[in-house]
Amino acid sequence: MNDLTEPRSRGQGHLEVALPGVTYPYLTLSFRGGHAVVHLFTDEETVFLLVGDGTVSPDETVEVPVLDELAIFTGHFVMGVDRARDVVQSFVRTGSFTGLGEWVEL
Repeated sequence: MNDLTEPRSRGQGHLEVALPGVTYPYLTLSFRGGHAVVHLFTDEETVFLLVGDGTVSPDETVEVPVLDELAIFTGHFVMGVDRARDVVQSFVRTGSFTGLGEWVEL
């Protein structure tokens, strides 16, 4: 994932990022405006959300697109788009999701 220039120009987007040659794990980055949420899929049944960076108060909510619909997330899981981009780039570079932050299983 080189950058989010084109999706950011539309103001929102949902990206799925996988490593070459494997089905799992993969990440999704969903964003709208300056807010983003990152999901981790470790297998077909297990999904995690990355804890946010404090950009939004934990008791506030934010809507971001997940696939073709807007989904609501509490601020606990919301981060800035640049932080989300850095997380995804680190995942692609290292092939690991450990060390990217705190993951909460859904």
